[in-house]
Amino acid sequence: MIFTYPIKISKYIKTFSTSKYWTMVSFTGFTATFLLYAGVVLLTFLFMEFVAWFLHKYVMHGFGWFLHEDHHRYTKGHVEKNDVFGLIFSLISFLLIFTGWLGGFDIRFAFGIGVMMYGLGYFLVHDVFFHRRIKIKYRPKSRYMKRVLHAHTVHHQKSKAHEGICFGFLYASKKYEVKE
Repeated sequence: MIFTYPIKISKYIKTFSTSKYWTMVSFTGFTATFLLYAGVVLLTFLFMEFVAWFLHKYVMHGFGWFLHEDHHRYTKGHVEKNDVFGLIFSLISFLLIFTGWLGGFDIRFAFGIGVMMYGLGYFLVHDVFFHRRIKIKYRPKSRYMKRVLHAHTVHHQKSKAHEGICFGFLYASKKYEVKE
């Protein structure tokens, strides 16, 4: 399947078209597939915030509290039982990427990359920037990062088993805006 889309090019570039200023660029199967996969990666990344919110609220603060509880209290080690959730999503991402690769880079590959990208964002924002599991000198400058980190602070202050607030990881509503 070929999609065509006219784009204006510079008058200094010689073309073989009838017009000196316009030419047709063909979106071949590769380009269309790339755009589709990029869209799937982006949509999967965005959808993962809902999945994470849902699991955080109903699993981690529900029947999975026995794994998540140590995350809400100070622990001396670098590893928490709560890390099991990250390992589960890493495994899901790996299996999607691997089976997508085995299937000739089918759509599972794009889903796996989307889950992996969300996991990377989660790790940076939650584990590195908020919990400082890797020691870096980071102070949020953007309103977005300040709001997300503040919402997670409120979550840790007010949440316990089977109840809580602020369950998102990479999104926080404007009501958690930090007043300066």
